[in-house]
Amino acid sequence: MKSKSVTTIIFTLLFSTTLLDPSLSELCNQNDKKVLLQIKKAFNDPYVLTSWHEDTDCCDWYCVTCDPKTHRITALTVITGSLTGPIPTQVGDLHYLENLDLHKQVNLTGPIPPAIAKLRNLKFLRLNWNSLTGSVPDFLSQLTNLTFLDLSFNNLTGPIPASLSKLPNLRSLRLDRNKLTGSIPESFGEFKGEDFYLVLSHNQLSGKIPDLLGKKKDFANIDLSRNKLEGDPNALFGSDKTIQFVDLSRNLLEFNMSKIEFPKSLATLDLNHNKIIGSLPVGLTALDDLRGFNVSYNRLCGKIPVGGNLQSFEDTSYFHNRCLCGAPLQSCK
Repeated sequence: MKSKSVTTIIFTLLFSTTLLDPSLSELCNQNDKKVLLQIKKAFNDPYVLTSWHEDTDCCDWYCVTCDPKTHRITALTVITGSLTGPIPTQVGDLHYLENLDLHKQVNLTGPIPPAIAKLRNLKFLRLNWNSLTGSVPDFLSQLTNLTFLDLSFNNLTGPIPASLSKLPNLRSLRLDRNKLTGSIPESFGEFKGEDFYLVLSHNQLSGKIPDLLGKKKDFANIDLSRNKLEGDPNALFGSDKTIQFVDLSRNLLEFNMSKIEFPKSLATLDLNHNKIIGSLPVGLTALDDLRGFNVSYNRLCGKIPVGGNLQSFEDTSYFHNRCLCGAPLQSCK
């Protein structure tokens, strides 16, 4: 009887203590919670973060994900709301963060802070559709666990750091819709990730497409459109490649298309608005998966090869060339 009373007293004391100090019943790590509250304050307590209260478990907060075992914060995802101003430096103190996603309806300004380089567990970084300025930071190459990096739709300027190619696990790099200048780094042919997505479109990049980019045979998507690139992109192609989507449109590329061998995996090829000469290679008829094709506004000549999917595209995919003819254009004379 006495033993039962002691047990009851101990249980009551523990229960009372928990009520007096709710933090004892929380799953969320208290250091992480403190950092999150600092981030909220730095953003001027926006409406989207109203669930972030000192008296609640931060593992239950909106936009936050905790690891089910360690209860450390592993993801901070704000894809709608009214976050404005610079990215708080305190973000770098969430040492277990694997996913940082601040995009679209968020309006971040200023440069990408060096504190992000402290996030050595980060795998996914998306800061697109903001108003970020400054350069693409070289320190991002220190985030060796990154598999996905998207800084598109910002106001970033300057050259692309070649050091990004040192990221051993990166599989997708998007820097499109910025104001980047300079050339594409030669080292970008050294990315290790399979089925790589490389999107650098809508910038002010110049110079030649590096031949070493063709060293990588398993690009899934290359979009270099709407830049000022020159020269011959032949190195990107070849029957031994597995590339699926290629967009080099609206550049200053000048090369002979007649003898290019295209990979059988090719699903989309857009070369419009360049200075391409020669004729369309017959090998295009063997591309069974070709669903998108545009060579308009170039200097091509000769008959469009018959076969495959080439006759299924609209005439707009071929018009404004020097002397292309045959279906779907007018017949050759």
